[in-house]
Amino acid sequence: MTGTPHIVNDVMTHTVLALRHGAPFKDIVKAMQRWQVSAAPVLDDDGRVVGVVSEADLLRKEQARGDVVGRLPEADRSAAAAVTAGELMTVPAVTVHPEATLPEAARTMARHGVKRLPVVDAEGLLRGVVSRADLLKVFLRDDEDIAEEIRRDIVPHLFPGSATPVRVRVRDGVVTLTGRVSDTALIPVAAGWVRGVDGVVAVDCALAGPPRRPDLDPDLPDPEHVPPG
Repeated sequence: MTGTPHIVNDVMTHTVLALRHGAPFKDIVKAMQRWQVSAAPVLDDDGRVVGVVSEADLLRKEQARGDVVGRLPEADRSAAAAVTAGELMTVPAVTVHPEATLPEAARTMARHGVKRLPVVDAEGLLRGVVSRADLLKVFLRDDEDIAEEIRRDIVPHLFPGSATPVRVRVRDGVVTLTGRVSDTALIPVAAGWVRGVDGVVAVDCALAGPPRRPDLDPDLPDPEHVPPG
């Protein structure tokens, strides 16, 4: 079995910008520029995340300024008239829990087309924010650290009685497995498990089965199976 995978809590930013429901438009713009973020969660009075204000939400105000003939849809005109975080925010907020794995967070971002996710606990209270850049931190893991995990947690579990050692080499996150194993059915399993190790970029699996005994003369009986005379 592989080691414990990294979770959102391992990589998220814990100190983040959060907006109160009644925060005014100009204060939101100033805060987002100061914190250099493109979106911020909106909290209710109890600290629970109720929505998110993004740059796209703020830009509706600029779009409305050029709409001198009223061509914008009614919904966009109403949004452009918003002046507080509670009026501007997109609801419901797309969030993730601290215990979620990094692939789970990545899938949530891709499914909803967002770059950042507020991280909330079971009560909906804000605990941090995780971004796309945070999810990529796992690929900064040291090559030897990756190799050691594979040697410790995968190789002995799958190939405990291997006739020859399974060799593990990692370079720039690419894992190469070489050696001979007794059960070739486990080779794709090994490749899959290694691919799931945090920090692995790709797997080059060159494992092979045990060497075959040469058949010198197929017409002669195998001496080990000749019945006694």
